[in-house]
Amino acid sequence: MPNRDEAFTAFVREAGPSLSRTAWLLSGNRDAAADLVQAALVKTYLAWGRVDRATATAYARKALVNDNIDRWRKHRGEQSVPDVFDRPGGEFDDTVATQVHVQQMLAALPPQQRRVVVLRYYDDLTEAQVAEALGISVGTVKSTAHKALNALRHQLIAEGGVR
Repeated sequence: MPNRDEAFTAFVREAGPSLSRTAWLLSGNRDAAADLVQAALVKTYLAWGRVDRATATAYARKALVNDNIDRWRKHRGEQSVPDVFDRPGGEFDDTVATQVHVQQMLAALPPQQRRVVVLRYYDDLTEAQVAEALGISVGTVKSTAHKALNALRHQLIAEGGVR
């Protein structure tokens, strides 16, 4: 049986990439995302003795989302600039352009809608899991997702991308 640190290290290897992607999609900024992930992992590690291994990723994700909400409230009104050059050498290609466009569209959504879209469609959580992570009802998840998808659809139509 692995000791506490070995088990946590294995958890970080497994859940880290998903948590990083979620944090980046929520924050739009690589440095802010790294801070969110680090804070979530610290909280998870401190509670590791009480955390069920089967739900450890959900625990860390909830800590990440809650920290994102706290940071949003603290910095309300400040604009975040999305990272554009995430590739070595600052290459800018169609993939990066698409990533930037998606991030800009997500950033245009109200924070609650962005959280629901990221958790539901990027992290592929069920509506019940999103509701639990955000502390809202399943009905609120459904209506928020519906509003967010409509807003994204209208944004694409306005840009001439979808009919």
